[in-house]
Amino acid sequence: MTSPEQLINRLRQAGMRITPQRVAICRMLSESRGHPTAAMVFEAVREQHPSLSLMTVYNTLNMLVSLGAVNLLGQAGDEHCHYDAEMEPHVNLACVSCHRIVDFPSGNVSALNQEIAAISGYTLLGARVLYYGLCPDCQAR
Repeated sequence: MTSPEQLINRLRQAGMRITPQRVAICRMLSESRGHPTAAMVFEAVREQHPSLSLMTVYNTLNMLVSLGAVNLLGQAGDEHCHYDAEMEPHVNLACVSCHRIVDFPSGNVSALNQEIAAISGYTLLGARVLYYGLCPDCQAR
């Protein structure tokens, strides 16, 4: 998982002012075992920083995504964009019923990244692989 310090340093390098609110956003993203939405980040951080605006959350998340420090996963069947601070190659599995997203480590993702970089000539900054389906709990219901 990407550390809060790594995310903060990326923002600093991009010229963003490092405020206590942005530090808290980075910490929440880094420490989250889930894949939070902007609203989830806002609610979690606002408890410590009541003056936090939703715009600050979106601006910070958008900057982290544009820097390649956080992945924007898109929707998990719930009409909300989810974010992932785990930048090691892995697959995300999204349940379209309960909207839970889990990480699934796979060496095949690393191999695919290497193949694509070698053939395309691109320097890859990251990748996201997101599969949709029904989790075992929802299938059992």
